[in-house]
Amino acid sequence: MREMLARGTMTEIESSEAAFNQAAATTLARIEQVLEDADLDFETPADGIIEVEFDDGSKIIINRHGVARELWVAARSGGFHFKPQDASWVDTKSGEPLYDKLAALIAAQGGVMVRF
Repeated sequence: MREMLARGTMTEIESSEAAFNQAAATTLARIEQVLEDADLDFETPADGIIEVEFDDGSKIIINRHGVARELWVAARSGGFHFKPQDASWVDTKSGEPLYDKLAALIAAQGGVMVRF
């Protein structure tokens, strides 16, 4: 019985992890497409990481954080954590949607307007 409960719990965790990874990959792909469409300079140095570099040399880094099951954004103005909620990602402190926050950060730091 204990083994069945453990196996059931592990299946839930694996399923949840797989769902997180799929949602994160879809979101990161959308971000990459918007950056490309805006002709912004960016790199993907590793799976789950996007580094956007601006003319002044500053960067915004977006990455998947599997342990916390969040997307993290590091910008000149600070660090932000986004958790999946409903069909979106929201800031864990302010509740602001990821795409709105990211568009504002890119505009403030790079002077470029993007739409997600």
